Amino acid sequence: MTADLIAVVDDDAAVRRTTARLIEAFGFRAAAFESADSFLRSDQVSETSCLVADVEMPGMNGLELQGKLAAAGYSIPIIFITAYDRKESRQRAMQAGAIAFLIKPFREELLLQAVRAALMHDDPGVETR
Repeated sequence: MTADLIAVVDDDAAVRRTTARLIEAFGFRAAAFESADSFLRSDQVSETSCLVADVEMPGMNGLELQGKLAAAGYSIPIIFITAYDRKESRQRAMQAGAIAFLIKPFREELLLQAVRAALMHDDPGVETR
């Protein structure tokens, strides 16, 4: 059995690398992307079981990525991560179906809880402020 693929989209190389390694340490496969566009252009969109995406990125931001995926018919559970806790972004993400909205730096346990919930299609309502 192949482990679920968790895609990480973050323009910060250190965060992207660290988050992907953490996901692999949880026992999942991870694929890291430096932008929303690079993720959308990849051949891994259709095999992605869960997406961990930064909210604030140059070009297409995480919320725009969420909208593009929905418009294209993908129902990939999304966990947002951000260094900027903006109420409007949090509300928009959660209302559009995000699994979690985590503030950087987030605890490893919160990410694992959110990933597990995403893979079970269970909404844990994980928000950190």
